[in-house]
Amino acid sequence: MGLLKKFFGNAGKPEGFMGRVMIAGMNMFHARVARWGMSRLKIDAPSRIAELGCGGGKNIRDLLEKYPSSHVTGLDYSPLSLEKAKEFNRDMITAGRCDVIEGDVSAMPFDDGSFDLATAFETIYFWPGLTRCFSEVRRIIKDGGHFMIVSESDGRDKPSQWFNGIIDAMNLYTPEEIESSLRSAGFKEIITEHHESQSWIVIVAKK
Repeated sequence: MGLLKKFFGNAGKPEGFMGRVMIAGMNMFHARVARWGMSRLKIDAPSRIAELGCGGGKNIRDLLEKYPSSHVTGLDYSPLSLEKAKEFNRDMITAGRCDVIEGDVSAMPFDDGSFDLATAFETIYFWPGLTRCFSEVRRIIKDGGHFMIVSESDGRDKPSQWFNGIIDAMNLYTPEEIESSLRSAGFKEIITEHHESQSWIVIVAKK
């Protein structure tokens, strides 16, 4: 259990050898739920997108493919994740279609109203206070912009509860808790979808 705890403890902020192993699998492990979540995103092409907690960078790539005229900025606070995300999207960075920077979601280095869309795939479990971080997300989104959250857990499924028990920095949230924090942060229009057979959820909030 000690080794498992140490390994999965890297999920929030990958570090060291185990962190590199974790990052190597992130793009693959989360691909199905991310693809489903992306399919629920029905908004018109945004000009600028912030991919928050970008991890290994695959969702940056998928957003760029979904919206060929958009620019995506990936943000993460793990240097190892940033290294992998930059490697995964090297050609798009060179082409000027995306950048990847280090930052904390509770105090982001962006001006007010910088983005049309912000996304968060499999990451809010590790954010330091939902309402505080959601307020910061709202700040960086333009009026009328959107924030999409995709999570593999609805806060009630057994596998995620097991992980929650061994990962100190992890916190599970139900859709109701997420919606409540979004409203407290100032978001008004919130739509939640639950996968028909999985515990996956996608929540889209409008500023």
